[in-house]
Amino acid sequence: MGSENSGTRVVVLDTETTGIDPSQGHRVIEIGCVEMVERQLTGRRYHVYINPEREVEAEAVSVHGITDEFLADKPLFRDVADDFFSFIEGAQLVIHNAPFDVGFMDAEFSRLKPKRQTADHCGILDTLAIARKKHPGQKNNLNALCKRYGVDNSSRELHGALLDAEILADVYLLMTGGQTALSLDAHSDRDGGVGPIRRVAAGRAPLPVIRATDEEGEAHRTMLAVVAEAGGKALWHTLESTPADSEVS
Repeated sequence: MGSENSGTRVVVLDTETTGIDPSQGHRVIEIGCVEMVERQLTGRRYHVYINPEREVEAEAVSVHGITDEFLADKPLFRDVADDFFSFIEGAQLVIHNAPFDVGFMDAEFSRLKPKRQTADHCGILDTLAIARKKHPGQKNNLNALCKRYGVDNSSRELHGALLDAEILADVYLLMTGGQTALSLDAHSDRDGGVGPIRRVAAGRAPLPVIRATDEEGEAHRTMLAVVAEAGGKALWHTLESTPADSEVS
């Protein structure tokens, strides 16, 4: 399916559905998208739950937890189709197992006028196909990729379109050229992962600045003197001589 070009607007997308086969009348019940430009998340997202006008199969509910009762008062696809199409039009779609999601999207669009085919308006990049090429013979579902690339998916008890799109965005960046850490130590795994990537809350409190005590400062100066006597050079001497108004924080 396509490949990302530099400068292309990318939309990482996931859907949840009533079942596994749109040809059997199964429908989309949730869409989640996040936008990236120049491989950076922009903060723009699209998320909606949809009344499928049919029952959700029990097996599907066990996967995503979305029930008929929850969907009863949600909009129909035809009510959200234009807004959804406006969000994805012209973008490079990044989807894990793209034929599944695109098949459902096309089935939904085919019920409306004008009829649309996703590939006529968007590029499509399948991260499952990329993963299978990079890691042949291994598990390449989203949970396996999160473990392989050190992406935190601890909040993913059930599938959810928006959460899965956010997680996939992290996996996609790492799998297509990102790096998980600056250090290359003996504890790094073969994919470059060192530890899980965790999102930091935007409203977090500022980190406290803890100053050294007088005793700690004196012990530090004593150690610097030992280093100097041994012929070493310490950057701290330069820093300590820097005027206060030019102190680096």
